[in-house]
Amino acid sequence: MKVGFIGLGNVGGKLAGSLLRNDIQLSVLDKKPELVSQFAARGAGTAGTAADLMRDSDVVITCLPSPAASAAVMDEMLAQVGPGKTWLEMSTTDDTEIRRLAGLVEQKGGSAVDCPVSGGCHRADTGNISIFAGCDRATFERVLPLLTRMGRRVLHTGPIGTASTLKVMTNYLATANLLTCCEALATMKAAGMDLATTYEAMKISSGTSFVHETESQLILNGSRDVSFTMDLILKDLGLFQAIARRNDVPLELSPMVIDIMKDGQARYGERANTDDIIRRLEEATGLSILADGFPAELVDDEPEEPGYEVFPPGRTPPAATGN
Repeated sequence: MKVGFIGLGNVGGKLAGSLLRNDIQLSVLDKKPELVSQFAARGAGTAGTAADLMRDSDVVITCLPSPAASAAVMDEMLAQVGPGKTWLEMSTTDDTEIRRLAGLVEQKGGSAVDCPVSGGCHRADTGNISIFAGCDRATFERVLPLLTRMGRRVLHTGPIGTASTLKVMTNYLATANLLTCCEALATMKAAGMDLATTYEAMKISSGTSFVHETESQLILNGSRDVSFTMDLILKDLGLFQAIARRNDVPLELSPMVIDIMKDGQARYGERANTDDIIRRLEEATGLSILADGFPAELVDDEPEEPGYEVFPPGRTPPAATGN
């Protein structure tokens, strides 16, 4: 199987690296020539345009920063889509937009899969990230061997659009949790508690979470470099809020989370890391939310293991289609 990959950024570059590490025949494309050169030096092929990549590949994967970027790339590729071609959209995007673009692919005889990832750049780097996949079951089973090269846990979420809907929900939860962790750390510092001890108390208690066990460490170190920026999270929060609005759900916390992150963006810059949001509380209190003994970057300490499909509670693995 020949695979093309477009978008070698913080997440995409690591996903593509997992494919290359697992001996997948890979060609890459990115706006930054230096990123393409790094992959070429590791044995990947290259392409001049997105259309060339689709023409010469069985599967093309996109991992791009916005729905607009994905649409622009699809405009380039569409003429080369036909029977036997599969597009995997691994960007975090709008569920209505992914359905529109997937419809264009299917009209040309190709297949489309909505498959965003979740779990952080450090897990993308080791192939231990989680992947949501929205598509028909037969297509899912065809691409599952490829997805398990990039991720550990793969969840078939239903038809096109369901994976993106779930992904923006998880990013909303992660951001709300980040803000509560910031408030907890700042309040404990103001109360005179040792922050390393506070971190451990949170970690071993009912208050722990994936976000705490990862991002709180970067906050306390002072690096605050989670490799995810405020413009991207505000895009995802807006998508989640739009889903709620379309379905008449009167959210109360979500608008507050958006307002706080917008304030952080105004203060620290559009491309500031999301963890920089702790600075709002540091500036308001005059406190330094730092502690010794925490890493400057996240490293996945779990060994890479073969990926596999996971099933919701009460669901049994479907019979194989043979495709």
